[in-house]
Amino acid sequence: MKNFQSISEIRDEITAGKLTVHQLVQHYLNQIEEKNGRLNAFLSVYGDSALQRALLIDKKIRSGKARRLAGMIIGIKDVFALEGHRLQCASKILEGFESQYTGTCVQRLLDEDAIIIGHQNCDEFAMGSSNENSAFGLARNPVDETKVPGGSSGGSAVAVASDMCQVSIGSDTGGSVRQPASFCGVIGLKPTYSRISRHGLAAYASSFDTVGVISKSIEDAALVLEIMSGPDDFDSTISNNQVPNYHKFQSTKKYKVGYLSEAISHESLAVEIKESTSKILEQLAALGHHVEETHFSKLDYILPTYYVLTAAEASSNLSRYDGVRYGRRTPSNDLEVMYKESRSDGFGDEVKRRIMTGTFVLSASYYDAYYSKAQKVRKIIKDETEKLFEEYDFLISPTTPTTAFKIGELNKDPLRMYLEDLYTVQANVTGIPAISLPIGIDKDGLPIGVQVMSKSFNELELLDISNQIITFKDQNR
Repeated sequence: MKNFQSISEIRDEITAGKLTVHQLVQHYLNQIEEKNGRLNAFLSVYGDSALQRALLIDKKIRSGKARRLAGMIIGIKDVFALEGHRLQCASKILEGFESQYTGTCVQRLLDEDAIIIGHQNCDEFAMGSSNENSAFGLARNPVDETKVPGGSSGGSAVAVASDMCQVSIGSDTGGSVRQPASFCGVIGLKPTYSRISRHGLAAYASSFDTVGVISKSIEDAALVLEIMSGPDDFDSTISNNQVPNYHKFQSTKKYKVGYLSEAISHESLAVEIKESTSKILEQLAALGHHVEETHFSKLDYILPTYYVLTAAEASSNLSRYDGVRYGRRTPSNDLEVMYKESRSDGFGDEVKRRIMTGTFVLSASYYDAYYSKAQKVRKIIKDETEKLFEEYDFLISPTTPTTAFKIGELNKDPLRMYLEDLYTVQANVTGIPAISLPIGIDKDGLPIGVQVMSKSFNELELLDISNQIITFKDQNR
């Protein structure tokens, strides 16, 4: 069976009588059986329920009652609640836990006849940039299995890139959808914070966490975004802004585009990524967009701000995993010992590192020196970013400073690992939408991504220019 690039291709095959949803699900299950043993993208596969649901959707298609996502086979990161199915956040601390409800974004996909085929591997509690922190083993990049797929939504990107599902739903706290999308050569979309309900998403850093989409086409990303977005009584932080018809982007408008000189000239940026980004800027100019250099002086302050604040929020959010109510419990007659040993046994090294960092910056002696100061710097970063969007429709930078690195290469150097988030964290610190687009490969054949950012709730135009970039690239291969 062909590697479908969009839901339109799938619908055309179904309409022509060449394909059924049941056959499509079986195809993806065959792909998972063939590849998942090597790539470790899926932690749980729901084959029987997916096939049964496919038969029902095929019946709805024949009766003309099918919804918009009929034929869309979706994988979800192991941080999303799906009633009656395991939810472990790739951690031992949630051993044996099954969700008692379905998260809002997942339910909205199901309501439109999507099929959830399984939960996907990720860094434990979405903390990482390489998918090497999973308690269930690392995921591997399908382009080169000696390389990481990126993180934390590494398994989700691997599944789409290797045709184990059509679309994946991930979470993006500091680039966790865009960075693995870049490493694996697919599209990764992070919408505006509060655009999609976080109800049913296991919390890492609540003021940063965003539901995102990994796909092969802008069309699929737009449609899935549209369906998941909108008000939700279960999420008090959700926006009540009207949800546009994202799938009706025009791809004709001309925009004013700024590229961040500090990002393009940063010492950590690989030469081939810089060259590929420069080519995209030339292509945009050739398409009639106004492209010019601009400056963002706070680039080197974003990462420290991000890691101080997210660690603080993680310390608070993960305090609920104590061995008492659910998940892993280390037996002991002493309550305090049980708390300590359950958490020590259940959490991995990276999660412990961030909890300890967060507890430190929230302590009475250091609260003002770190947490309070980081909140002030976050406001400065947000103000300067918003000022740029008074002049430009979009800001462009590389998605990552390097292409996918070797498995184990950065494990002993957390600071170098954190540097992989250099360009992506700005969108999370400020809450703006951003997308990573595949634009080429380096000398080793590894994918290169470019990032496009826009002002809050401007996803429609962000999808528009993204489609122009992808279309132009495909036409000039």
